[in-house]
Amino acid sequence: MIRAAWKEITLTPRFELGTSKGPINARTVWYLIAWNEDRPEVKGIGEAALFPGHSKEFPADVKTKLLELCLDTSNWAQRLNDDLVDVPSVRFAVEQCLKDLEASGSKILYPSAFTLGKQGIAINGLVWMGDKAMMKQRIREQVATGFTTVKMKIGAIGIEDELELLKTVRAEFSAQDITLRVDANGAFNARNAMNVLQRLADLQVESIEQPVAPGLYEVMAELCERSPIPIALDEDLIGLNTRDAKLDLLANVKPQHIVIKPSLVGGWAAAEEWIALAKARNIGWWITSALESSVGLNAVAQWTATLDVSVAQGLGTGSVYADNIPSPLLAAKGELRYRPEVDWDLSRLFA
Repeated sequence: MIRAAWKEITLTPRFELGTSKGPINARTVWYLIAWNEDRPEVKGIGEAALFPGHSKEFPADVKTKLLELCLDTSNWAQRLNDDLVDVPSVRFAVEQCLKDLEASGSKILYPSAFTLGKQGIAINGLVWMGDKAMMKQRIREQVATGFTTVKMKIGAIGIEDELELLKTVRAEFSAQDITLRVDANGAFNARNAMNVLQRLADLQVESIEQPVAPGLYEVMAELCERSPIPIALDEDLIGLNTRDAKLDLLANVKPQHIVIKPSLVGGWAAAEEWIALAKARNIGWWITSALESSVGLNAVAQWTATLDVSVAQGLGTGSVYADNIPSPLLAAKGELRYRPEVDWDLSRLFA
């Protein structure tokens, strides 16, 4: 018989995380913890990390489902394809929890060269929004620490200043030296987006994520058709929890890429469905984290390592926290690596 409990933790970023939807100064996540009555020392752990302002879920939805799951553990596998479909972060937590139980609580969910410490995952550096001087410093830091793909958040301090920053990078590093990506988080609109896209193309920006707000499908479809640089859908994927809805988006908007956040789209199974649909339409894709703690990031990273990815993934967010769960994960020199010689410290989850 499986028993379960859940715990809420608030994480503190090392610095204010600037986005076009406002700054992030704290991040709350929830952990689902399960064990078998006959082996109570072996605990499976999964993380539910909804993202306020992006997720269609609310904290109350997450806590309600976690309470239900802990009261009745008899049908978790069935519920993955039932009521949990509409609470994607909790669905992913259940997937993780069950997988970790199968792995005797080892956190080795997908054994591979990555978990053996023999192979890293190429990741992009991430430059959060801030004032112009701060963002310039962060760009230099990312390049200096070995990142060859750098993604910059845009849409908060003014596009002219942001373009000037990108010009500064291009003056020092060619497109062969540094791949530049930008993430707008829906900051632009039908009137100004195309002008921004053209100016980004002039700076040899590789791609832009979500130039206009999610749900503007006709606008996005036109931009994807006319844009001089590839467009990657991100927030537009969130909340599309059925195969038909996913297919309808890809068939009608026809993006060049999609950005898949397992915590926000419903976990591994949902992410794999997105990948299959994208591949069938020659749409590129990459995986990114969603500011999870080390537990959720580990689940995303180990799965990603099995996908034979060739472009930089967005899995470098674990280092933003001053009080993250200590783990074997380390982002350095443009890679995320797993160090099997380093132990997990999960004491905070059981305090």
